Amino acid sequence: MLAGAWAAFVLIGSSWWTVAVAALLGIVFSQVALLAHDIAHRQVFRTKKPSEVAGRIAADVAVGMSYGWWMEKHTRHHNNPNHDDLDPDVQPELLIWATESAWGRRGIKGFVNRHQAGLFFPLLTLLSIDLRISSIKALRRPGMKRRGLEAVLMAMHLVAYVTALLLVLSPLQALVFFLVHHAVFGVYLGMTFAPNHKGMPHPTGHEDYLRKQVLTSRNVTGGRLTDVALGGPNYQIEHHLFPAMPTPNLPKAQPIVQAYCERAGVPYEETSLVESYRQALRHLHAVGAPLRDAR
Repeated sequence: MLAGAWAAFVLIGSSWWTVAVAALLGIVFSQVALLAHDIAHRQVFRTKKPSEVAGRIAADVAVGMSYGWWMEKHTRHHNNPNHDDLDPDVQPELLIWATESAWGRRGIKGFVNRHQAGLFFPLLTLLSIDLRISSIKALRRPGMKRRGLEAVLMAMHLVAYVTALLLVLSPLQALVFFLVHHAVFGVYLGMTFAPNHKGMPHPTGHEDYLRKQVLTSRNVTGGRLTDVALGGPNYQIEHHLFPAMPTPNLPKAQPIVQAYCERAGVPYEETSLVESYRQALRHLHAVGAPLRDAR
């Protein structure tokens, strides 16, 4: 899909039809990022070395995002999902996921947090740019492993991407292509991960492994199309319990895990894709309530 989309970009050439290719590439970049996610969990290769090589090709070269930075961040998320202090995915940044984080926020952040449920999807258009900025910041930290190699690979991606746009398209077409491509990429990638934990309980840190992983996660139903669109994270409970399990095996493990949770008395959350977004947005709206009340 990635090779085909770039081939279509070259064949169509300097035409506004390339905007459709930009949207397609946004979808394809998200699928490649999901593949990098599976590689990072060693679902593809058993050992570390080939996983790192393939992961850097998928993330740094194909997508332009630091593989090492994302893997370190994602590992911390898996160790303590939805923990207010230990999970980097719920720590307060532009959006907030815990009511306590709302107090004292003013200015642009305060405005965003008061209306964050309504602004959630528009803000996802910036996710792709945020991933790149975060990657560059991480590469500047001395403690990061192989940061020189990753910097070179990400620079190769950036140079090749900008060169292709400027050689094939007019400046205005190149700008529109860039905006559409990265907006679709950000929205699609954000929509694959948002249903998994947002709006679920925040643990205290004293739960056992089963409850820490299951109570903070929700599965998304929908059949084969949902499996393809979300790339495996829709079986979030099974993925968090067995992160190295290859994605095609997650639906096979699902009924076994669900039956075990029922016997153990552990709530097992499963809902449709649309309802998962409703729950996440309701949570965002509720978290911003103190700011709206103070206003």
